[in-house]
Amino acid sequence: MNRDEVPSWILSLDKESVEFIRKFIINSGSLKNISKIYGVSYPTVRIKLDTLIKKIELNSNTEDLEFVNMIKNLVIDERLSLETAKMIIDKYKSERNDD
Repeated sequence: MNRDEVPSWILSLDKESVEFIRKFIINSGSLKNISKIYGVSYPTVRIKLDTLIKKIELNSNTEDLEFVNMIKNLVIDERLSLETAKMIIDKYKSERNDD
């Protein structure tokens, strides 16, 4: 399989997320085992999985632009507020429509 055949949602994930998925699969999806591997509580692993699910869902939408997905990922990672992200995305889309 070459890079062109790899789904964009996989390519959008960072190394840490891909490693989490690998460990999750190897451990048959057991969050209890994953929590032991990472040395964190079950709820912490659940939050990590929920965040990863959001990223995958977000990046599975091929209609969204790469820039918009990047902004949405910053919100999911809590590095940018939702309100600020909405303003940036709205401004970006309005400027793209002006062309």
